Amino acid sequence: MASPQPLAASSSDAALIAAWQAGDERAATELVRRHGRALARFLAGGGAREADVDDLVQETFIRAFRAVGKFRGQCQFRTWLLTIGGNVLKDAGRRAARDRVVPLDDALRDRDGDPHEQAVEIAAALGTSAGAARVHYHHAVRRLKEHLE
Repeated sequence: MASPQPLAASSSDAALIAAWQAGDERAATELVRRHGRALARFLAGGGAREADVDDLVQETFIRAFRAVGKFRGQCQFRTWLLTIGGNVLKDAGRRAARDRVVPLDDALRDRDGDPHEQAVEIAAALGTSAGAARVHYHHAVRRLKEHLE
């Protein structure tokens, strides 16, 4: 009598998803094994730093497994997974931009400089326009005054 084939060799992605939903953790492990490297290449190709790729892969699979009930099979599982990975990468980029620390150096501490030139320098450091930098500055000063009152 032939022994059953291993899960990896005999199951389609759809069968693995159904097995995972039924509680078979081996199915989830197999989905990660099948698609993890492709997902890592996709994220690295999309601009993820090498040091962040493993964390982004993990976050993608966590989101995918939480939302696996929404997978309708209208596309390949890998396509769906890479779409989630793209969203994870965008979210990470937004967090990095929001959390970016711009060091204060002597040039920024110089209050006697040309305000327009300072706005241009700040805008370059923040990756925005000089006008937007001035608006952010004025909003920040207003919020600080409101907070201190």
